[in-house]
Amino acid sequence: MQNPEPTPEHQYLLQLVGDWDLQTECIMGPDQPPMISVGKQSTRALGSLWTLGEMVTDGPDDTPMHSLVTLGFDPVRGKFVGSFVASCTTHHWLYEGSLDADRRVLTLDAEGPSFSGDGSMAKYQDIIEVVDQNTYLFSSQIRDANGHWFKFMSGKHTRRK
Repeated sequence: MQNPEPTPEHQYLLQLVGDWDLQTECIMGPDQPPMISVGKQSTRALGSLWTLGEMVTDGPDDTPMHSLVTLGFDPVRGKFVGSFVASCTTHHWLYEGSLDADRRVLTLDAEGPSFSGDGSMAKYQDIIEVVDQNTYLFSSQIRDANGHWFKFMSGKHTRRK
């Protein structure tokens, strides 16, 4: 079997390869102040078709949070695909997404536990926006019962020199 040729979508993902410093702001609830978190992410390529990102950030109780994200592109489905796992949750997040028309913003759709804590599931989006070769923005939002998106987390990744 011959290895598939990388597509422009794979090239988009390779922009994320490198070592990054990050800062995020997360809204944990309507009556709570935003939680600021800092950390580091190291993203490497798996061949030219996948990226693997390992992140360590400070958690809410000063316990480091570790996470791993995989991202690729499936030309047969015409979709970005991937997964996310973190040391603070038992849920295995599965991604499917697409780029915007300008090929700068990648929106990854997923389903996961709702904020209600009642065991129900909710729709989520993780959004990556490449600003330039040394900066990308990341945000997460959840869809409420009325179909509106609520951004609860945003952050900035800066390439380490």
